[in-house]
Amino acid sequence: MPKTFNRALFFACAFSLLIGCKSQNTATTPASPAPPAESGAPKIYVTNEVSGDLSIIDSGNYNVLATVPLGKRPRGIHASPDQKTIYVALSGTPIAGPDVDESTLPPADKSADGIGIFDVVQRKIVKIIPGGSDPENFDISPDGKQLYISNEDISSVSIIDIASGTIVKTLKMGGQPEGVKVTPDGKQVYVTSEENSEISVLDPAAGKIVSTFKVGHRPRNVAFTPDGKLAYINAENDGTVVVVDTKRHKVVKTIQIGQPGIIKPMFVLLSPDAKKLYVSTGRGHKVFTIDTATDKVLGSVEVGQRPWGIALSPDGNTLYSANGPSNDVTAVDVATNSVIKKVQAGKGPWGIIVLK
Repeated sequence: MPKTFNRALFFACAFSLLIGCKSQNTATTPASPAPPAESGAPKIYVTNEVSGDLSIIDSGNYNVLATVPLGKRPRGIHASPDQKTIYVALSGTPIAGPDVDESTLPPADKSADGIGIFDVVQRKIVKIIPGGSDPENFDISPDGKQLYISNEDISSVSIIDIASGTIVKTLKMGGQPEGVKVTPDGKQVYVTSEENSEISVLDPAAGKIVSTFKVGHRPRNVAFTPDGKLAYINAENDGTVVVVDTKRHKVVKTIQIGQPGIIKPMFVLLSPDAKKLYVSTGRGHKVFTIDTATDKVLGSVEVGQRPWGIALSPDGNTLYSANGPSNDVTAVDVATNSVIKKVQAGKGPWGIIVLK
């Protein structure tokens, strides 16, 4: 073989080895995936009861922006008046359906009970304050200084001072309290008792329950008209929503939503103009719309398995439902009463709010 060929072959091989080594030495690790794109649209916040976290969803593009750990069994969720803080009810009591023998469940972890304080900008829990035993749901005073919390396992409602993080008072009421709603003027708080089928009326200034009255079977949530004169309260086992005169604390009308036992009203929510009432129906898989001028059902839309919490976009044009066993959130166009989008959330979505 000619020497010139040998020399060329040698340099070619050497060059190949050099390039190979250089490529190997300068190889970089794969880049981290880009974070989900955010739009300037309002954000949807969803508590996931089973997975113990919070899903943050962009309502403009339906990207899941973050999934943030919260603690055990997050359920009730509400924002401070300035929308800078979100409060979440956390509970160490094991999840138990209506047919579960509670004696077969593990003991409650009372150290996990509390109200998580979530910073909207930082997207993390910054503090947990006491919320009484097994807090399920709550509402906030108009001035943002107090929380009123249903303590399910001890049949009580607690008043919490947010600044000091202390329980001001705990008051006994009917069994299995759940829904809590402050009147628009902040002078009264309605708390539902599932077991006793009644409403306890709390006077927060006096720190006592001033009235108790019967409604339909298994009330869970309350919605007040903007003037506070009427309250809409679901009656899960009756398949109805009752209308209450808040001055007299008296049921003045009953609206039949569907067949009892099949359609079970769970959550009630008024549109910003109070012309429509939206009702989630749990195992009925649907959200119903009621015309509040006539108290007639206008229609329904199937959103997912066991829709529980519902919320509206700030403009009132889109409704969002948290669907527990579906592990998703459904967006509904309220004008056409049709599903726009389904978004995967965590396990067991329960509560939902929308912030600008």
